This record gives sequence, C-alpha cells and structure tokens, in this order.
Amino acid sequence: MDLFDNMMMGFSVAVSWSSLWACFIGVTLGTFIGVLPGVGALAGISLLMPLTFGQSATDAMVMLAGIYYGSIYGGSTAAILLNLPGSVTSAVTCFDGYPMAQKGEALAMTTLASFIGGCFAIVLMMSFAPPLVAVAQSFGSPEYFAMTVLGLLAASTLSQGSPVKGIAMVVVGLLLGLVGTDIQSGVARFTFGSRELLDGISLVVLAMGLFGVSEILINFTSSVFATSRQKVDTSWQAMWPTKREWKDTSGSMARGSVLGSIIGILPGAGAAIAAFIAYSVEKRVSKTPERFGKGAIEGLAAAETANNAAAQAAFIPTMSLGIPGSATMALLLGALLIHGIQPGPLVIQTDPDLFWGLIASFWIGNLMLLVLNLPLIGIWVRMLLIPYHILYPCILFFICLGAYSARNNPIDIFLVIVFGLMGYGMKLLQLPAAPLLLGLVLGPMAEEHFRRALLLSRGDAMVFLTEPISAGLLATAAIIVASTIWSSLRRRKRALADTAA
Repeated sequence: MDLFDNMMMGFSVAVSWSSLWACFIGVTLGTFIGVLPGVGALAGISLLMPLTFGQSATDAMVMLAGIYYGSIYGGSTAAILLNLPGSVTSAVTCFDGYPMAQKGEALAMTTLASFIGGCFAIVLMMSFAPPLVAVAQSFGSPEYFAMTVLGLLAASTLSQGSPVKGIAMVVVGLLLGLVGTDIQSGVARFTFGSRELLDGISLVVLAMGLFGVSEILINFTSSVFATSRQKVDTSWQAMWPTKREWKDTSGSMARGSVLGSIIGILPGAGAAIAAFIAYSVEKRVSKTPERFGKGAIEGLAAAETANNAAAQAAFIPTMSLGIPGSATMALLLGALLIHGIQPGPLVIQTDPDLFWGLIASFWIGNLMLLVLNLPLIGIWVRMLLIPYHILYPCILFFICLGAYSARNNPIDIFLVIVFGLMGYGMKLLQLPAAPLLLGLVLGPMAEEHFRRALLLSRGDAMVFLTEPISAGLLATAAIIVASTIWSSLRRRKRALADTAA
C-alpha cells in the first residue's frame, strides 16, 4: 500500500504543467543531442544546466533526467543509420543495427526495445529500491575487479571468427586504457610528454574513430562512394517488427532488461558495460552466433534494452546513496546541491516529492520518447537516401565538433583521425573492434579496483576468493574459459576427423 501511495504522490507531482513541460523539453533536447555524433548526455547536460537554475528542484531534475535518457534513445539513431555511435553506450548498436538499417528494419525495434528496457528498470526502481541499494553497498573492490574480469572474458566472445583475434583486441584496449595519469601515484603514463593526454584517451573519440571515420574511409575507397545510397522501404509494414521478430527477441529483451538493471545499479558500471555484456550473453545463448554482427535482431534488442535499463537504474545509487555511477550522474548530483537538496539515503524521507515525482516522470518521459521517435522513423531512415558526397562532409564536421566538445581538447581531433585509420586497417585485416572498446572501458576500472583491493588487504591476493560474490564471479569466469577451451578442442578434433575421412 505504501508503494501505491508513494506513486500516487509522485504522479501528482509529475503531471503538473511545469513538470510536464520540463519533461518534454528534456527528452526532446536529449534526443536531438543523442543524434549528434560524439556530443552525448554529459556535454548536453553541462551546456543546458543553466536553464534549470530558475526552476524548482523537482522540475530541474525531471528536465536533466529527460536529457540523459533521451540522449540514450537518440544515440542509437546515428549508430544504426551511419554506423556512427552518438555515444559509447550506442557502440554495440552498430554491430547489428547498421546492417539492419540497410533494409529499413532497425529503428522501430530499437525504439520499442529502449522503451521496454526503460520501463523494466522503472518498475524495479519502484519496487525494490531499498534492497537493491543494499546489494549495491555490498560491492567492494574485490567484487568490482571480479566483475570486470568476467566482462573482459566475455569481450573475447564478441569477436567474429578467431577467438585469438578477440583476445588480442582486448589486450590492445587494455594498453590504451593505461594512457594517462596513474590514479594512485599521480605519475603520467604513456603520454609521451603531452599534457593533453593526462586525462587518458576518450571513449567517445575512440568509438567515433573506429566506427565513424573508418566507415567513411571504407566507402571512400570502394566504388560505392560514387553511387547514391540505396533506396530503403520506409513504410510501417517494412519497419515494424513482425510476429516472428517479436517472438525471437522476447527472450533477448527480457535478459537485456534484467542484466541492464542489475549492472546499472552498481556505481561506476554504466550503460556501456551493460550493453556489451548483454550482447555477449545473447551471442552465447544463441543457436546461430554466426549471425551476430551481420544483422541479428536479437543482438540489437538485447543491447538496446540493456543500455536503457542501465540508464534508468543508475538513478538508484545516485538518488538513494548519493554515489554517482558516472560523470553524468555526478552532474545531476551537482544540480541537486545547487537547488539545496542533499543527496543520500535520507532523500526519500526528507524530499519524497522529489524522489517519487522523478520516478513518475520516467514513465511520462519514456512514453513521450516513444511518441516522439516512432513517427520520426521515416524521416531518420530517409537520411540513407542522401548521396555520400553530401553526407560524409557533414558527418566529418560533426565528428570533429563532437571530438573537441567532449573535453575541449584539440588533440582529440587528431586522435579521432588516427583511430579512424586504425579502424580502417582493422576492417581490412578482419580484426574486431568490439573487444578493443570493452578493453578500454573495463581496463582502467579493473586496474583501479585490483590495486585498491590489494591495498586494503595488505597485499593478500586471497581477498578475491574469500569474498563470496567475488569468488562466484571469478568461478563463472573460469567456467567460461574452460568451456571455450573445451569447445575449441572439440572443433579441432572434429576437423581432424573430417580431414582423415
């Protein structure tokens, strides 16, 4: 009964004209920001936060939250249509969304999957916020390190073809993650004397280079560049998922929603990690893993539900514990402090209107995004009809603009070109980009928590096995390694038997 009363109180706040207007402005601006390659929620909220200074604390949070999860929705648009991730969270969407977009199939599914993932996380937030906060509090450095090890092993399964290539790309990602300032000692590593690299390599820059610039180079060096883009059927019948597709993706969206919500609750994990892991799990359980990366709708649905569920669930530790899980969440905490609200465990008791009004606004915001995005699908897909010689200069302009605006660092423009050339070479050599990206995402996190755990345990490495959650995650990682080796040996034995026959 308390939950019902709380939600009624929340909706009474969220349906006020000021909150509805704030929500609409937030999700609309967020969608537009997400479509622009490389800008992302962090830059969008930073630029638009002054608009909220004259609003109430509730309306300000509703608007900023709308910008955040609206940009997650919009980020998949550029990823699907142009193979250019608007943010790191939508990088996984490129794998299967881009091949599907060539047939006009992806945008309706990605919008619906995003809506389903977001709604699942909202229900979870409403029903289980207090116990989920307790679970998040139980994660220490050993548990985070074990989770990253599991994620890095899963990254090797994202690759197409040889698992050795996948592992090699993970190692490259880990090496790139070492660039910058050492967290504990403050010593610059692999910066070659450049102060611009002290903050490390930006994920946005790497993603735009590997996917966006490399795609332009691939098409520029092929005969496709001289032709206009292929015609795509933009009718509702072609874009709307069929009954078979709904059936094929129902399990994927369920698993993606659960994984995204669980990972989103963990401070510091984030929607990008949730999307990668959900995609990896989906490929593992699929009977036809060879389809992934070539237009498998299950992979697209899993990634989209996971990253949107994680984006919504990230508000649980932010609002309930006062622990930001990302730089974007830290900005939202800053907005709370600006409006005189002290975030933390007492916010539910001291400011229930704010807490439950924000949760109720998530329902309204997700419905607004559904209504906004579905009618625009035909317009977005028509971007595919723009000739290459007009489209690509515009894309390169937005890539450079996004690369610079992410950190106001001129060297990022140079780096995005370097990573574009690197991505072009990787495509020629058939090296997968996904494991490299995840290696860069998880590498710094794994190093930080590994060293912190050893510091707290006074150098005792057994701390990773004495903690139950950490031991369970590492055992799962060991099982994955063993099963991979076993399946590889079986395939080799079968190949030798076929050769002998």
